Amino acid sequence: MALIHYVECNTTHEANFVVDVPAGSQWLLVMTKTPAQFWVHGGLKLYPAHTAVLYRPRQKVYYRACGESFANDWIRFEADEPYITESPLPSGIPFALSDPDSCRKLVELLVSEHHFDRDCKASSIDLLLRALFNKLWESYFQGNITPQYYKLLRLRTLIQSNPGEYWTVSRMADVLEISPGYLQNIYKKTFGLSCMEDVINSRVRMAKEYLIHSTESIAGVAARCGYPNVEHFCRQFKQMTGYTPRNYQKQTKGYIE
Repeated sequence: MALIHYVECNTTHEANFVVDVPAGSQWLLVMTKTPAQFWVHGGLKLYPAHTAVLYRPRQKVYYRACGESFANDWIRFEADEPYITESPLPSGIPFALSDPDSCRKLVELLVSEHHFDRDCKASSIDLLLRALFNKLWESYFQGNITPQYYKLLRLRTLIQSNPGEYWTVSRMADVLEISPGYLQNIYKKTFGLSCMEDVINSRVRMAKEYLIHSTESIAGVAARCGYPNVEHFCRQFKQMTGYTPRNYQKQTKGYIE
């Protein structure tokens, strides 16, 4: 199991902040929100915000602020779980986080579980740590994460969380303050599909849920999913699924019943 000794989220320090531990006694995970310098291979190297580093027990720990302030999330813990002890993550070598927002949310939940003695505290902490390490593995193996990637990821999260919004290429480009043409180019290179394909996929996924599990009319589902024109919704839904909304509703509801 894993035992957390201390965990903090959104911790802020002054410009002179330094951590210098010649040989730490426990595991330490640090995830930065601002640029910082880390001791790597015998020297200090500068790393951008949204960097993670995992230190094993008895490993040298040295990092410091390199701006007006330093902000991070961090966890100090013991562990004998293979997903940690046999992790492919490098020890003491920083790497970029591919989904810093999800990591932050998981640390916030770990803070809550750690500070309260709830009935399922141990299992909740274990599950949250496993999820966090999954995110770390995804980040490490993704590689080539740029500052622009984070802006695109936030846009994609907005799209998938709010598919019923009035999304156009121009509006999405305005969110990132770039040209529509450039957005379409880098979005497809980053995620493997165009930004409007992402919008349509998210809308159809949402429509399926409401067609099966709600009593809303076809027109109501269409409006909820961002289609003021019902005919356009039906046409696009059939292109994506092979069924009209009504036929899809009949088929799936009949299967469920």
